[in-house]
Amino acid sequence: MERYLGLPLNASAHGAQLDYLTGIVHWLMLVLFVGWGLFFLYTLVRFRKGRNPVASYEGAKSHFSTYGEAAIAVIEAVLLVGFAVPIWAKRVSAVPREDQATVIRVVAQQFAWNVQYAGADGVFGRTDPKFINAENNPLGLDPADPAGKDDIVTLNQIHLPVGKPALVKLTTKDVIHSFFLPYMRVKQDAIPGMTIPIYFTPTMVTPPIAQFPGCAANHTCWEIACAQLCGASHYRMRGYYAIDTPADYEKWLKENAPKVAAAPTAPAAAAPAAPATPGGTATPASPSTTVPPAASTAKPPAPAAK
Repeated sequence: MERYLGLPLNASAHGAQLDYLTGIVHWLMLVLFVGWGLFFLYTLVRFRKGRNPVASYEGAKSHFSTYGEAAIAVIEAVLLVGFAVPIWAKRVSAVPREDQATVIRVVAQQFAWNVQYAGADGVFGRTDPKFINAENNPLGLDPADPAGKDDIVTLNQIHLPVGKPALVKLTTKDVIHSFFLPYMRVKQDAIPGMTIPIYFTPTMVTPPIAQFPGCAANHTCWEIACAQLCGASHYRMRGYYAIDTPADYEKWLKENAPKVAAAPTAPAAAAPAAPATPGGTATPASPSTTVPPAASTAKPPAPAAK
């Protein structure tokens, strides 16, 4: 059944189970559609006016419909208790340990996805709403926190290694959004005030045809979609994600790591001067202002609307 449903390519370890359950549900819907359709045609013939010129106030005496409805209820209970509940219980109780997964933070907002990587130290920098700046610090990273100096912040793009569990800590700055990765079979609402962990294991490297930016013109990108109406510009809340080989992923991390200034070994006059604040003091580098070239806060071109 799955091959007839037009499902996108499955590139996650758990996707086959979900596709299988989707196929079973559609088989059930097909049986119901045909069954109730035939029953409807039967009633049209059986209770036509030519055969029943006078209305019968006793009605049908057969218990066929009762048995049919009971059977349907039993089948739906089996689907719920035998398939849906066990799969869900397995999912929510098997969250991978952070030291065995690629951990990222995804913070939704109208109308973009902000993504944070912990950097080489493996520790996420502290955030505070008072530091939020739409231009260069959308997550509100504390510039005084040393743990955030090596954090990588991207806009509307995610890179993950293949074959390793990915743990996404999902939240939102404003309204409810829905984080949707079709090829990973992942969809989860982002709720204001809550951080919701979701996880999956990519099993396939993104094919060349789905690599950004070339995929934009062909509408073949692996897209980060918002599946919840979140405002007037909901339609353009789109990003992309790529599943890389471990080597390519490490290369991407190095290329996009903030350039943290080392201890000066030459006279200060020879070093480029940092921008001055209104008070006249140099502004220290921070991960929120040192955004890697490929992860610029300027929104990358979104895939063309279909």
